Amino acid sequence: MITLECPKCGAESKLSFVEKDYVGPRRCWKCHEYFTIKIEDNVLKSCEPMTEEEYQKQQEIEALKAKFKK
Repeated sequence: MITLECPKCGAESKLSFVEKDYVGPRRCWKCHEYFTIKIEDNVLKSCEPMTEEEYQKQQEIEALKAKFKK
């Protein structure tokens, strides 16, 4: 389990992933700020803020990938 601190408001979130590596979007439960996180070997490597537009674009890309994966 990984503890993530929001770069904007400092709220803590506990995250658990099936895989030990992850790159993707997250949203703070408290301030609703969007950011991209990168986890390698269950260790947080980066946490970068992103705009809502960037988040929506990333979600659309993931939806297309899932559609063509089937």
